[in-house]
Amino acid sequence: MKAIVIGGGIGGMSSAIALEKAGFEVEVFEAVKEMKPVGAAISIWPNGVKCLNALGMKAALRKLGGNMAYMAYHDGTSGAALTRFSMAPLVQQVGEYPCPVARAELQAMLIDTFGRERVQFGKRVIQVEQTTEGVIATFSDNSQAHGDFLIAADGTHSVIREYVLEQKLERRYAGYVNWNGLVTIDEAIAPADQWTTFVGDGKRVSLMPVSGNRFYFFFDVPLPKGLPQDRSTIKADLTGYFQGWSAPVQRLIAAINPETTNRVEIHDIEPFSRFVKGRIALLGDAAHSTTPDIGQGGCAAMEDAVVLASALASHSLGIEDALLRYQTRRVERVKDLVLKARKRCDVTHALDPAVTAAWYDSLKSETGERVLAGMCETIEGGPLG
Repeated sequence: MKAIVIGGGIGGMSSAIALEKAGFEVEVFEAVKEMKPVGAAISIWPNGVKCLNALGMKAALRKLGGNMAYMAYHDGTSGAALTRFSMAPLVQQVGEYPCPVARAELQAMLIDTFGRERVQFGKRVIQVEQTTEGVIATFSDNSQAHGDFLIAADGTHSVIREYVLEQKLERRYAGYVNWNGLVTIDEAIAPADQWTTFVGDGKRVSLMPVSGNRFYFFFDVPLPKGLPQDRSTIKADLTGYFQGWSAPVQRLIAAINPETTNRVEIHDIEPFSRFVKGRIALLGDAAHSTTPDIGQGGCAAMEDAVVLASALASHSLGIEDALLRYQTRRVERVKDLVLKARKRCDVTHALDPAVTAAWYDSLKSETGERVLAGMCETIEGGPLG
């Protein structure tokens, strides 16, 4: 039984590894000629970590992760601590550590686990079709791939999603711009073992430790879309948006390298309930494009992969039946994640300034229990508990 996987990102490679472990023949096709991950890093929460562990990457992943032992919020302008607490209760409850990692290193781990020489790069899909015998994918170079079923992990701009849904969906601008990158750890900015976030005016500056003595950083600013900004204006833009903010924030802005800093206008897609059409299934961002506000986009794709392989391996009523069972197990879960992220996005970025001000005020009395309880609920909703 042969699977065609379209997309060599987190979802595509996780599903390829999971399907192969379940006994399927797998071919992976990726549109770009060279992988350049969008975004500098990713927070893999324990639900995602458990999925990668189950796919045989436990040891490899631990080498890539930073030690995020604490979580803290600070007032953006004064720099004063609003709250700080240990992540240990979360780890104890869910049974695994969070694992912030550089995206390029995560991507390389996934590809190398599957077999880099086996991923067919430069294959941009332009059409998919189904016959009585299986599926056919046609690429922009006029080549084709034939299989028994096809997994569309071709991202938020998915070509195959329109075929499955029989309509084109528009992406929704979430109202803010995110800048992200990597810098050498500097404890004058933040502790090396802590997820540190500075907040104020609906803006956010955040740092997480990853391997190699580096911080993953990001800045969020509520802005209209389409501003004439790029890497050449990054330092000036951030200096202006965070004028008057505390010394650690100014030190971070001074430390960043504009050439390796990404600027992203954040979007999501309204949740939908059809992931499958016959022998073709959507997975990852193609099925549930979310904002990064609860850090679950990549984790949800990993969950998809584990559930997909499990459904196909454990049912014997045919491919189409198994794919529908995958859909049933995933639709409500990922809808919940997308809407939770959207709600958190609106609070964080001052869609209603009074609500955001109340959140800032609540942080002053936060002991960690409320924050960690919400995280645990999200994590434990995953397929591996």
